[in-house]
Amino acid sequence: MQKHRIVTESASPAKGAPHPLHHAEFLSSVANDSQLPPPGPPEIAFAGRSNAGKSSAINTLANRSRLAFTSKMPGRTQQINFFRLRSGALLADLPGYGYAAVPRQLKEHWQRFLSHYLATRQSLVGLVLVVDARHGLSDPDRALLEGYVTSGRPMLLLATKMDKLASSAQRNAARALERDIAASFPHAVAQVTVVPFSATHRIGIEAAEVVLAQWVPAEIASGDPPFAPTKEEAPRPRGMARGPKYPR
Repeated sequence: MQKHRIVTESASPAKGAPHPLHHAEFLSSVANDSQLPPPGPPEIAFAGRSNAGKSSAINTLANRSRLAFTSKMPGRTQQINFFRLRSGALLADLPGYGYAAVPRQLKEHWQRFLSHYLATRQSLVGLVLVVDARHGLSDPDRALLEGYVTSGRPMLLLATKMDKLASSAQRNAARALERDIAASFPHAVAQVTVVPFSATHRIGIEAAEVVLAQWVPAEIASGDPPFAPTKEEAPRPRGMARGPKYPR
C-alpha cells in the first residue's frame, strides 16, 4: 500500500517560491447551489469542524489578519465564502460543522449541501481539511470525506494547534492522523498529505504552501480575465468591530 505523506518544514519551497494564497480578496458568499459561481477557475476548498482553527489557517496562509473571520462562537458562519486569488483561482471557505449550538435542521442542510459541493463541483481541484491535532478525525470529518475521496482529487490535511502539544507529542499526533486516514479510507491514501500546523507559532506554513502551489496556477492563463479585487468585505457577525483596512 502506498503511504501518504507527513510533511514538515524541511520540505519548504525554494527561496522566491510563490505564496499561492497571498493577496486573496473577498468575492462573494453563497447559501445554496444556485448561488455558486459558474464553473471555471480552479477552486481550493477549506473545510473543518468548528473551532478546529480553519479561519486562522486561512488568514495565516493568505498573510492577512482578518480575511476569514475568527469567531468566539464556533459555527456562526453559515455560508460558503469565496475569495479570489491573485492567480485568478478561487478559495472556498466552507462553513464549520459539528458545533452543538447549531440547530439540527441547519446541520443537516449544510451536511447535504457541502457533501454535494465536494463530490460534484467541477472546478474543485483540492480540499484542505483542518483538524485539531489533539482530537483527531471526528465523525463529521469522516462523513465529509466519504463523498470527497471518491472523486480522486488530492487533500491536504492540516493538523492544527500543534503549538499546544509538547514537541514529542506533535509527530505522534500527525502519525495518528495518518493511521486513521489509512484505516478509514485505504483506497484514498495516496491522495492525502498531512502537514503539522500552527497559525500562532507559524508551524507548517511553507510545507502547506508547497502542496497548494501544485493545485493552482502561479499566473493567470492566457485569455482569463485580469485579477480585479472587490471592494466588498467578507460578512462579519453583528456587534463585532470592523477590522482595519489593509493595503492592496
